[in-house]
Formats: sequence, structure tokens, C-alpha cells
Amino acid sequence: MKWIIRILGGLLVLVVVPVLGLFTAARFHDGPFEGGLAIVAAGSFDSGELQTGLEEPDWGFLRDYSTVEFQLLDPVRSRTTWIMEHEGRIFIPSGYMNSFLGKVWKHWPKEAEEDSRAILRVDGKLYERQMVRIRDETVATPVLTELGRKYAGGASIPFQQVESGDIWLFELRPRR
Repeated sequence: MKWIIRILGGLLVLVVVPVLGLFTAARFHDGPFEGGLAIVAAGSFDSGELQTGLEEPDWGFLRDYSTVEFQLLDPVRSRTTWIMEHEGRIFIPSGYMNSFLGKVWKHWPKEAEEDSRAILRVDGKLYERQMVRIRDETVATPVLTELGRKYAGGASIPFQQVESGDIWLFELRPRR
């Protein structure tokens, strides 16, 4: 019986220590790991050129991007996420918010509601943003259509997903 406990303890150490090491290293990394685990929150952005000026970029180029990076300012954490563009506006979704995993794992949407300041990093450029949760059906419906086109093989995603709180949509507006 003692050898079973030792084997299980050894296996636990072999799994837990590297996972804890990954999560710790990620918090000190310049944003999410390149090509890394999107589920692991990372540190603040240390690189990138801050974009200033009053004119908004043409976000249409993001239609072909599958992911981007964003960082909240409080708490300071960054992550990789999906992004949708519709009529010159950009949006980030957070799904599974009513699921057990979503409630345990996804803290950033609630943090974004408390302090909406964020930084978007695309192609080494940094954009100061404000994350505004979208619950309006007329705004959300075409964004959900784009979400379905880009990430769900064209499947229709009903507004009820937003209405029920299962999907949270955030618009990334300029921060002035």
C-alpha cells in the first residue's frame, strides 16, 4: 500500500509542479506565450508600439485574424482571445459563462466589467481600449453572425446565448 501512495504522490508531483511552473512563468511573460496556451493568463505587455491619435484604424483587417491579445489594467493580466469586426467596430466574446468551467475559470469578463480599461495588441501595436459589455440585440446579432462564421463553421448563434448570459460580448471602444 505504501508503494501505491508513493507512486501516486510522485505522479502528482510530476504533474502539479510543471503546471504551477507554467502558470507562474506566464504571469511574468510579455503577454501570452506565442502560439501557447490561450487558457493561461499571462503578464503585462512589455513590448509593442502604443498607437496615439484621434483617428480610429480601419479594423477590417481583423476579419482574417483568428486571435489577438488583450490585457486588462486591473488586475494586470493578458490573454489570447477571438475577435470579431463588424461595421468598423471590434468585439471580443467570452463563452461558457454559465457553465461550471466558465464560473471557475473565467474571471476576466467580470474584471472587465469592474474596470473596463484594456490594451489590445495586434501585430506589435498597442491600442488603449475600453471594454463595454454588449447586451443589445440589434448590436449583438450581427456580431454573433460573425462569431459563427469565423469560429463555428457558419453555425447560427442565437441572441438567447447573450440574453441568458452564456456568452458575454464586449466591444473594444477607444479610450480617450
